[in-house]
Amino acid sequence: MRRTRGVRCLAATLCLVMFCCAATAQAAPRSTMTSHVPKAVADQVAPLVGHLPNAQRLSLAISLPLRNQPELDDLLQQLYDPQSPSYHKYLSVQEFTERFGPVEADHAAVQQYAQANGLVVIDTPANRMVLDVEGPAANIENAFHVTLGMYQHPTENRTFYAPDREPTIDLDVPLLHISGLDDFSLPQPKNIVSSVKSKQATGSGPGGSFLGSDLRAAYYGSGSLNGAGQSVGLFEFRGYEMSDIDLYFNNINQPLNVPIKGISVNGASLTCPPSSCNDVEQSLDIEQAISMAPGLSQLRVYVGKSNVSVFNQMAADNISKTLSCSYGWADNESSLDPIFEEMAAQGQTVFVATGDSGSSTPANVVWPSDDPYVIAVGGTVLTTKSAGGAWASETGWKNSAGMPSPNGVPIPSWQQLAGVITSSNHGSTTLRNIPDVASESNASQYVCASGICRNQGGGTSYAAPLWASLIAMVNEQAAANGEATVGFFNSVLYAIGTGSSFDSDFHDITSGSNGKYSAVVGYDLVTGWGSPNGVDLINALAPALKK
Repeated sequence: MRRTRGVRCLAATLCLVMFCCAATAQAAPRSTMTSHVPKAVADQVAPLVGHLPNAQRLSLAISLPLRNQPELDDLLQQLYDPQSPSYHKYLSVQEFTERFGPVEADHAAVQQYAQANGLVVIDTPANRMVLDVEGPAANIENAFHVTLGMYQHPTENRTFYAPDREPTIDLDVPLLHISGLDDFSLPQPKNIVSSVKSKQATGSGPGGSFLGSDLRAAYYGSGSLNGAGQSVGLFEFRGYEMSDIDLYFNNINQPLNVPIKGISVNGASLTCPPSSCNDVEQSLDIEQAISMAPGLSQLRVYVGKSNVSVFNQMAADNISKTLSCSYGWADNESSLDPIFEEMAAQGQTVFVATGDSGSSTPANVVWPSDDPYVIAVGGTVLTTKSAGGAWASETGWKNSAGMPSPNGVPIPSWQQLAGVITSSNHGSTTLRNIPDVASESNASQYVCASGICRNQGGGTSYAAPLWASLIAMVNEQAAANGEATVGFFNSVLYAIGTGSSFDSDFHDITSGSNGKYSAVVGYDLVTGWGSPNGVDLINALAPALKK
């Protein structure tokens, strides 16, 4: 009896496979919903110099679009409206996937299509939004009907690969984007290491450099919040060396009590040997995040080959409720927006450093800080009352990337509030303006990386993880009060900025210029609303219980 039932199941399975294969073979080529050919290739600015070797293996992230977008837009508005009965009633990954994620049949069909074309499926996250695959260039060309050429980069001394046309797929399933078909824009870490000691440094580290604990003291004080029970997630393109993190905390005689968990995405290496790898960005992110919130339950370091895959894994895990990214690149906004929307629906907060070349920071470095679903973090120059002491004063950092979106992102509703864009800050009334907030970024930070400790680390890379850990402390207080996480709180942030408590919740920075823009009273395109006035801002975002 069991044998008969097994034979029937096998026959049914074979029939289903044959049906799917037949459907795939009969499907007319279908275009993706976004563009993939770099403008330099389309405009014939980049000379073709060859063909990508057939055997070269590439990693791709195939994105499927969300469903029920109007319903999701309405939900996000309600989740962050204090007057709504749905306020802060976030969705789980499963709930989000069932309501808004790609249907299971579409996801399965894309997986089968990839395998039928000789591509190996690396990962299938639970939200079904991204399919990670890998395979030789020849198979990828055949699957998506493109030719992958080698081109001379028009502005950099290197070649890059890219498709000669927009990809199509022989499958009646909508595809949003295929990340990894080109390497025209390489990810840029947003940190600098200066050869000149900062004269303004007032930290307790070697040479007066700022330790992460100095910034905790300046922006928070000596309160009891330390991130207990919370997890922070870091976005990285390379691994890290634990020896560097140990060296940092050993040198400054501070304990390292936060468990660090590396998560490999797309099979990326979690290590970064000094002989072949630079782990400055990764190390400073880890050191800064832990120093700001030394009681975190866990620091999760996500390392991957594709920005889409890394962010998607962060969303699909839904463990770290505050996330930090200190890289920039050029990519299609549409491929990340669905992931950031899922994070907002799940109560996750994403901070992205803006960059370190002032108002002239190029678009491919700024992105994704100008995405409407992240909080953009700019830079300041901090002075404390003593070494490791309280906040004294602050100015806008000359290299803080701030401007109207160079990627053409429309202005969001919360930046249209009266009092945000003014004649003094010269912000745009049609484009998303950055940054939203800021903190110390001058080249006066102490950092240990690649086996060496330095006194002159700087960049908005230091500000993003600081803010992520600060908000982990906000979530710690919210949890103690029986409340949910603050999630994507930009609407609350801008309400605070235009409200009566602004001067007590933020350090309003009114001096300093990043080139084209100057810090002014209120919001500006150098420091946003300014830096956090620790306890008051935390209490504004997660009111403390009355004793």
